Amino acid sequence: MTDSSRRKPPLVADRRYPSSAGKAKPKSKPKAKPSAKPAARKKTKPAQKGGIFGFKFGGGKKKTTAPRKPAAKSTTARKPAKRKTGGTGGTGGGSGGIRGFIRRVFGWVFGLIWGFTWRMGMIVALLIAMAVGYIYIGLPDVTALLDGRARGSVTMLDREGQVFAWRGDQFGGVVTTETVSPHLKNAIVATEDKRFYSHFGISPRGIASAVRINLREGRGPLSGHGGSTITQQTAKLLCLGEPYDAASGMSEKEYEADCRRTTLWRKVKEAIYSMAMEVRYSKDEILTIYMNRAFLGAGARGFEAASQRYFGKSAAEVNPAEAAMLAGLLVAPSRYAPTNNLTRAQNRANVIVGLMEDQEYLTSAQAKAARDYPAELSQAAAARAGGYFADWVLGEMPDFLGSNTTEDVVIRTTLDQRLQKAAEDALAYVFENKVREGSKAQAAIVVMSADGAVRAMVGGRATKVAGVFNRATQAKRQTGSSFKPFVYATALELGYSPYDLVLDAPFCMNVPGSGEYCPKNYTKEFFGEVPLWVALRDSLNVPAVKISEAVGRDKVRTVASEFGIESDLALGPALALGASESTLIEMSGAYAGILNGGSSVTPYGLVELRLQGEGEPLIDTLGGIGERVIRPEAAQELMWMMEKVVSQGTGGRAQLPGWQVAGKTGTTQAARDAWFVGFTAEYVAGVWMGYDDNTPLTGVTGGGLPAEIWHETMLRVHDGLEPLPLPLREPAPLAKPVKPQRSKPAGGGIGQAVDQLLKDIFGGN
Repeated sequence: MTDSSRRKPPLVADRRYPSSAGKAKPKSKPKAKPSAKPAARKKTKPAQKGGIFGFKFGGGKKKTTAPRKPAAKSTTARKPAKRKTGGTGGTGGGSGGIRGFIRRVFGWVFGLIWGFTWRMGMIVALLIAMAVGYIYIGLPDVTALLDGRARGSVTMLDREGQVFAWRGDQFGGVVTTETVSPHLKNAIVATEDKRFYSHFGISPRGIASAVRINLREGRGPLSGHGGSTITQQTAKLLCLGEPYDAASGMSEKEYEADCRRTTLWRKVKEAIYSMAMEVRYSKDEILTIYMNRAFLGAGARGFEAASQRYFGKSAAEVNPAEAAMLAGLLVAPSRYAPTNNLTRAQNRANVIVGLMEDQEYLTSAQAKAARDYPAELSQAAAARAGGYFADWVLGEMPDFLGSNTTEDVVIRTTLDQRLQKAAEDALAYVFENKVREGSKAQAAIVVMSADGAVRAMVGGRATKVAGVFNRATQAKRQTGSSFKPFVYATALELGYSPYDLVLDAPFCMNVPGSGEYCPKNYTKEFFGEVPLWVALRDSLNVPAVKISEAVGRDKVRTVASEFGIESDLALGPALALGASESTLIEMSGAYAGILNGGSSVTPYGLVELRLQGEGEPLIDTLGGIGERVIRPEAAQELMWMMEKVVSQGTGGRAQLPGWQVAGKTGTTQAARDAWFVGFTAEYVAGVWMGYDDNTPLTGVTGGGLPAEIWHETMLRVHDGLEPLPLPLREPAPLAKPVKPQRSKPAGGGIGQAVDQLLKDIFGGN
């Protein structure tokens, strides 16, 4: 029997949400109608009171008469029901459908890529860090990187101690960011890398911009603009830590070109090296390395050398205009070197001034002043004096102290920059005013003192050059009649007088092995018996040959060679007429021997050579006056004869107002060479004119254009000097001039052929 009082109470779910005063109370349930089957009602579990889900436990059915809760409340509680916007086979959203599938595929792919990318990124970053660390360990102290030249420099000083020429890799000394002018430091940063103090060695933005510009201009992505930071440029200057090795067989020029190669792999290495430098050195230390190693044209390595080279002052003293010009050299040193084209260098500097103003390194007033008063070259840099002279001096010394020196060498020379300019201006004046336009004729000039000290040298019409063919020292040309003074010097040394007579008449002589030789005068005329001084004054050929044969050709060769003409001298009778070849500097030095009283002279340009920073010279003067060749009296009488050449004879165009001038003209066969060599009491000068390819000159003789070039040169050289007389000696008149007789030179006479010749010319025994 069932006991209703012992039945368990109905199981009712707990309320999940407590009732709130703010919520509307549910309406009271209506009473159930009486049922015909009360037992069945007892089996049904009572409905959950106050719940919000409206379901029963135990599988009972919900009463149809029970009121349902408001739809809005039910909807809010069961949010997932909102996702169902379509059937399972539709194209709607949610986790099903095509869109969901595509979304899941893309999510999977993205996750795969992202996972691969960040893992690879970590690996690459680790490798870069290891590479940077490896390079970092091997980087030396900053002081070891400031001067990386493989060869030294040569600095040349003139006779006054002023710099006039540089050779080799010039290094003016170490500068730092603290010692240079602030304007120079700012100009470099503004020009090359305005974000230098903020990046980590490379600039992705700069690289991307450079690639875009290169592609837009039709080049490869790595060709042209590089987008390199100052750190990267410094790494390139250091050749990524690979020093130059002369034993590699590669020249220094090839080595530097190889360091500047641009390939993708090299750019990667450059970037890693740059980051290692950023870790190892401070920004100012990197900039210091850059300022000391950058090549800035005209052989200048570093900004101190460039500042000294172009402006004659330290890099600590440059103003904004000068700093801008120096910084402008970085992009193209040879093109923008002010010694090549000052106007182009100034225009480039104006661009740099604009950058400095835009980046607020200069005020508007400072920028305007820099534009209004652009940088100018120093006097030495503007003159570019002595290019030929400097090359000659270097060629006269050992290579290990000259062109191939590994030390920094300072050479004091004999050059006089005033005289150098005088010679250059004179040559330009004559060619502009007295030579037909378009002529390819060349000329050379040498000016020296009586002791052989070369004061000026012009090796060709192009004067602002270096390392080119020097016609003053390298061109061996026939000397023509300018050789005749050595014939007469030999005669005077043997006792002849300028008043002795010689017969100027047609004659021929038989030269063994060559046949008959018949000299003729330039004018094809003959003048009978003439004194020796007249024969020299009028440059007569027949008397010169006769005198040479009378005194002995071997003696003439000896006198000429002892005076300094070292070239091979002709063996035949044409020796007297200048058939031998010589250089202008040899001829000028030989004439200097006549001026100094008959002693030999070795032309020289070096006074002393010392290493930079040291007081004791390594080499002293290489040249000067040597041994005596002829007696002083013979030299003085020869000067008297040569003075007549200028005052009365073929050298009249060389006369200088107020000065005594002695000299000799020279014109070779077919006028391929024209010479004038002469001297005053102060200086000796030689002039040669001709074509490099031996083309005959048209209407030019030694007494013409060469004498005029000599005149214009010496007129400028002697400007402001007090005229001095030549140390000449007029010979005593002879009671009865004698005809030249054959001599008996040491060593056995002049041979049977000459004996017969003299009998034919002069008669008797």
